[in-house]
Amino acid sequence: MSAVLVVNSGSSSFKYQLLDPATGERLASGLVDRIGQDHGVASHRVGGEQFVHDTVIADHTEGFAEMLAAFAEHGPDLAEVALSAVGHRVVQGGRRFLEPTIVTDLVEINIEDLGELAPLHNPGAVAGIRAARAAFPELPHVAVFDTAFHQTMPEAAALYAIDRTIAERHRIRRYGFHGTSHKVVSERAAAHLLIPLERFDAITLHLGNGASACAIRGGRSVDTSMGMTPLEGLVMGTRSGDVDPAILIHLQRRAELTPAEVDTLLNKQSGLLGLTGSSDLRDVEARADEGDEAAMLGLAIYARRIRHYVGAYLAELGRADAIVFTAGVGENSPIVRAAALAGLEGLGIEIDRERNESRDRGVREISTDASRIRVLVVPTDEELEIAVQTAGLVGGSAV
Repeated sequence: MSAVLVVNSGSSSFKYQLLDPATGERLASGLVDRIGQDHGVASHRVGGEQFVHDTVIADHTEGFAEMLAAFAEHGPDLAEVALSAVGHRVVQGGRRFLEPTIVTDLVEINIEDLGELAPLHNPGAVAGIRAARAAFPELPHVAVFDTAFHQTMPEAAALYAIDRTIAERHRIRRYGFHGTSHKVVSERAAAHLLIPLERFDAITLHLGNGASACAIRGGRSVDTSMGMTPLEGLVMGTRSGDVDPAILIHLQRRAELTPAEVDTLLNKQSGLLGLTGSSDLRDVEARADEGDEAAMLGLAIYARRIRHYVGAYLAELGRADAIVFTAGVGENSPIVRAAALAGLEGLGIEIDRERNESRDRGVREISTDASRIRVLVVPTDEELEIAVQTAGLVGGSAV
């Protein structure tokens, strides 16, 4: 066995999983939360048991010390599992990072510089990378970028129709996100359908608290709904998705909101939360089932936006072998799946009600036998994909 530790760091927390990339086995996982706050918590799960430690965690360095203490006390022993590398999820790689990359001092500086494009994500990733490199100085560290998969988009899809000089100066373009998820589920869907990846055309729908659609031609991303930031595109838990950009100007002029307040409104107070009062789709579905009008309208807007992108991407691709649902909502909500594709029978998309409502896990088809375009539910596993890419880059040998 040669294990990889996968780390997903934010500004005040980080999640980790210890995985065997060869088998997909999860050896341990955990969360270090409320970093820099008065009361922190570190949880560690192994062998079906969870161990929780309440303590003050000043910074990511102390957070990694808590994680190492949990491994030492509760296992597994990192030496025995032959820990070979640490893989880091990084949201924004810009145009500089198009594939998994060994972290050096220069790479770390470049990721930090890209924080200008992802101020809510990259600074936390940098803090985690620095703490991890200090905790595991003898191991290779690999950065895997959410944006990398989408760098195959043509310029016609990636550029905004604004002054090109200004756009280039300020690195304004569509980067796309959730790339690791779109990559792995498209590969799994192609394998399930026995279609060579280089001939596989599909629309993948990553629907979680954050949500995005991706048009895939020949196994490569050619368009995606998220743009320069993860705010563009579909309706999400707390993010608005697509809005008229003049709304921002209007809110600053008429409502006298500051840029920071507009940012908070669109990223943290909009989406399902703004429409219904809840960001949790399960709550919205339950209220809609009871006849709550706001919840019913919120679900309708949520599904309509997905359907809008499905139609647009079918037109862009010209054909599709499959539509693929993934992530928390996509994998678990038959209501959303049915609503998102309702009325598209004329385009060759037919959902089988019984198959759609099945609670089976794993890759499964939910379309009718007569559906020209297959509809699949494919569980995503971004952490395992990061571990696989990390091991592939470093060769999987323990240090």
